[in-house]
Amino acid sequence: MNEGFLVILHTEKKAFEMMNHKLVSILMAGTLAAGMLSMPSAEAKRKKTAKPTTEAAIDIPAEGHQRINLWAEGTVPNSTGISVSDSIVNHRIWRADQPRLYVYQPVVEERTGTAVVIIPGGGYVKQAYEVSGISMAKWFNTFGVTAFILLHRLPNQPDVQDGSIAPTQDAQRAIRLVRSRAAEFGIDPDKIGVMGTSAGGHVCACVSTITDDLSAIGDSLDAVSFRPDFAILVSPVISMADSITHRVSRDCLLGAQSKSAEKRRQFSMDQQVTAQNPPTLLIHAADDPAVGVMNSVSMFEALMRKGVKLSSLHVFPFGKHSIALRRQPGSTALWVELAESWMKEIGVLKP
Repeated sequence: MNEGFLVILHTEKKAFEMMNHKLVSILMAGTLAAGMLSMPSAEAKRKKTAKPTTEAAIDIPAEGHQRINLWAEGTVPNSTGISVSDSIVNHRIWRADQPRLYVYQPVVEERTGTAVVIIPGGGYVKQAYEVSGISMAKWFNTFGVTAFILLHRLPNQPDVQDGSIAPTQDAQRAIRLVRSRAAEFGIDPDKIGVMGTSAGGHVCACVSTITDDLSAIGDSLDAVSFRPDFAILVSPVISMADSITHRVSRDCLLGAQSKSAEKRRQFSMDQQVTAQNPPTLLIHAADDPAVGVMNSVSMFEALMRKGVKLSSLHVFPFGKHSIALRRQPGSTALWVELAESWMKEIGVLKP
């Protein structure tokens, strides 16, 4: 084997050891015979050895997007004090060691001053942070909206005392944190919304509707409003009523109290709407077999009854529980344009 190539291999080995097996970029000068390039790439090695349960890993966006933890160490409310680690399988997070945000910003010249906290869904047992988080964040960036992906605590985590309120606590804190740092991110503190799919839509409905301050911990953020200025709910879980609820989401959220009539009423957001709810856009497919369309219909009716007139409901005939950015059937594909147009219409996005 060529002596120069052996030196390169030795250099690569040292680099891998020093960088704790992280990716490094190797520039090979000169022309090497194809048969000599048999050493597996660093990426291939990483894939073979990666564990699906934890990644130092879930710094999910590997492209360098800023991570912001919601709570300082020792200040997380509603905590049992048990230490947990991230659990990740198939681009879903099943347990979060630290609730946090990931920041996705448009280029400076295209920023509109509008921001959105994105809450991925997953039946309250997981969060699909890629398809319902990263993809949505990049889409918002295309029309100048700064996006923050929220990974919240899940109700069944052993470090949570009352699982039913943990996601809403984290969502309230996330909005407070974003609003408190509006100048830093170049956003208007009065143009911060939420967007969520499925169970993530329920978290968005909760933070839009619940008036109790569940996230106060006695620090400076307690004085900052946690109410969003608009909400976009896609195929959302809204009601806990037997007739229309998504039972998996309800049972995971409420746990042992899932049969309590009071708890069901408390977390049926269509029964809690007030005139202070923000304008809300509801997107749903009539053929959704998982989360019935009446969830969105009942929420829209409640918003109309309370006078939240800038709200809008769009029910498409097809799309099932798979409404996403691409490969949508027929008119369902129009929902992305409708969402952007609605944001302009209600005045939270520059026309």
